[in-house]
Amino acid sequence: MIAVFIVVAAALVTAGRRYRGTPGQRRLSTTLALVFAVFLVSVEVYWLLPWQATSKYSLPLQLCDLAGIAAVWALGTHSPTAFALTYFWGLTLTSQAFISPELGGPDFPSLQFLSFFGLHSMVVWAAIYLTWGVGLRPDWSSYRVAVVVTISWGVVMFVFNQVAGTNYGFLTTKPTVASLLDVLGPWPWYLLSELVLGATAWALLTWPWVRQRTPHTATRITT
Repeated sequence: MIAVFIVVAAALVTAGRRYRGTPGQRRLSTTLALVFAVFLVSVEVYWLLPWQATSKYSLPLQLCDLAGIAAVWALGTHSPTAFALTYFWGLTLTSQAFISPELGGPDFPSLQFLSFFGLHSMVVWAAIYLTWGVGLRPDWSSYRVAVVVTISWGVVMFVFNQVAGTNYGFLTTKPTVASLLDVLGPWPWYLLSELVLGATAWALLTWPWVRQRTPHTATRITT
């Protein structure tokens, strides 16, 4: 899966750079948005079917699900807000699926396997394509958007988890597989550690672009 991911990512960056600033860029981005949207909707519908044993935990409320929606939105419109969420969520949170995938089910080529890695790959591909292919860039405004939206989602999901008895975002308990959360302390302290670590990582992912930006190459990302 990692090998496939790298090959597709490289192809998307190459295509994005080739068509950057031309009508072909918009057609390519729109095509990717449509393909990703069809895949995303198909996956979400499949996991919401009545006979799914995990339907209680399959609502599109995980950050990775929302990142998928943001990725389609960003590809189709190049919206600054959508790009900000795709960039920060995709490169730091969604990418964790390749390090500690919580599958707990059949291996390749099961639908669970393909839908899991397909969704997570899609988001990171979109972030890479839009940044290194199309040439969109984050700044401190997009950083603030991502932080505020993520904290707001966390508050809403924490309340929802308590009411519904779910664990979206792993805000109630840690995942069953080994993950980065295991070294961030017990509940609820790992939530605070995760917030601080995430905000710091996002700042580090923003600073180089802001520092290197020049007037003739800047692509301003505003709310």
